[in-house]
Formats: sequence, C-alpha cells, structure tokens
Amino acid sequence: MSNKKPDLKSIQTLLDSDLKKSHSLPPVHQWKPEFSGDLDMQITRDGRWIHEGGEIKRAAMVKLFSTILWREGDRYFLVTPVEKVGIQVEDAPFFFTSLEVRQGEKGQELVFTSSTDDVVIASAEHPLRVETDPDTGEPSPYLMVRYGMEGRLSRNVFYQLAELAGERNGTFGVESCGEWFRIG
Repeated sequence: MSNKKPDLKSIQTLLDSDLKKSHSLPPVHQWKPEFSGDLDMQITRDGRWIHEGGEIKRAAMVKLFSTILWREGDRYFLVTPVEKVGIQVEDAPFFFTSLEVRQGEKGQELVFTSSTDDVVIASAEHPLRVETDPDTGEPSPYLMVRYGMEGRLSRNVFYQLAELAGERNGTFGVESCGEWFRIG
C-alpha cells in the first residue's frame, strides 16, 4: 500500500486521458491495483455524489467516476489501472431517473436510464427486484447494473413501473425481455 493520500484530481486526469481513446466502459474488472486508502466521497440514496462534504455538480465528472465503480463484498471503490480508493455508498451506487417501454425480439423491453446516463434493459442478466421495509411497508426497487452493483429506481420511475404491472400466477409484476419480475 502506498503512503500517498488518494487524490481525486489525479484519478480524474488519468481517466480523462484513457476515456478519450474509447467510448466504452473502462475494463475495471481487469484492473488489480493495490488499495490506496479511502477517499472522502459518498454516493447518497438519491444518486448525488458528495466529495469532502460538497456535492459534485459537474455531471461529466460524476459520469466519469461512475464508469470506474467497483464492488467487493459490501465495499465500493473507484478503480484505475494504478489506484483503488474506497468510497461510501448509502444504498445503491446508481439511481434510475427514467423508464422507456419499447418492443424488442422477446416482446416488451423496459429500458431504464440512470442519472449517470447508464442505460439498462431489465432482463435475466439485469433483473429487477423490490425490497419492502417490514416496518413501513415502503417498497425500494432495484435493478442490476454491472459487476454486482445495483441502481435504485426513483419514486417516479417506480410509479411508472407500477402502472405497467399486471398479475400472473397470483403475483403482481412486469415483463421485460421475456422475464417476469415481481414488484409487489
């Protein structure tokens, strides 16, 4: 482990140069840098990114950092080829703010877009799930994004989803890409 304190600016500079070469996600699953320490960064329940107590307002910077998120067990990291820094996540690291319904090869497709412009289609690879708070009965809907990380659906998106729902074999749910997902 290096003695150098993790630096947000150095991570951004490295990423900017790497991502200009490619329009796809960086291969974080192939990078195995040493742990460099924790960064004072948090992703809130509503998808805001906070660094040293202040919200990161530059959408491009947040989007850039979201491309290098990595999860190991219950911990989250920003990973580059040379650095791995721990960050805090209140609930889920992604936050879905819109839903589009379209027709695909297997019928209806539910297409979700996150606040960081990740587009994910609910499917067997990207399942939807809903957790219900046992005390309040409040639902918390999630969608698998990548590398074992999920995104929470905004309240408005969940209401849209509920409007699309139907009943099948006694369960309330929605269909996407030929898969049935229970939502209530």
